[in-house]
Amino acid sequence: MRKLKTAEIERLTKEEAKRSPGHPVVGILEDIRSIHNVGSIFRTAEAASLTELILTGITGTPEHRMFRKAALGAQDVVKWRHEADTIAAIIHLKQSGWTVAALEITDTPRYVAELRSGDFPLALVVGNEVTGVSDAVLSHCDFAVEIGQYGSKHSLNAAVAFGIAAFGIVERYRYLNEQVVLDSKE
Repeated sequence: MRKLKTAEIERLTKEEAKRSPGHPVVGILEDIRSIHNVGSIFRTAEAASLTELILTGITGTPEHRMFRKAALGAQDVVKWRHEADTIAAIIHLKQSGWTVAALEITDTPRYVAELRSGDFPLALVVGNEVTGVSDAVLSHCDFAVEIGQYGSKHSLNAAVAFGIAAFGIVERYRYLNEQVVLDSKE
């Protein structure tokens, strides 16, 4: 085994990535305080080939002077927009046929492995680093996705949690999509 050199890694060009429709998953960032978390989430969204990021409330945007250090160019590929009102963004997505899930610990959690084909396209709301997804926003979500945690702590960094959930959701979508293809060949 040897580590691949950067030039040996097969990947899309920036232009190909921009033209790619991506996976039917959108990230909604509700009042993320740390611009470093926002930049990290952009890198995750680019690597997972998400459709879009919607930055809401006080969430910093790529224009912030410290953003580029964390995003490492992902802002040049990831489609994004800023919406002042998270709930308005959710309502618009739902009217367009999207399912909306909060990344939050609730009394009725669903895990990524429980997602069904009908849950896609899926928007995932990640909340503020201290308060999580607000109660007002949570009331507009179709369900909550929870990440199993097995230690004594009950939370993860917002960007880390988003990364775990986003990749899990994309993998679940790809698995379900593969199953549909396999079922149609039988």
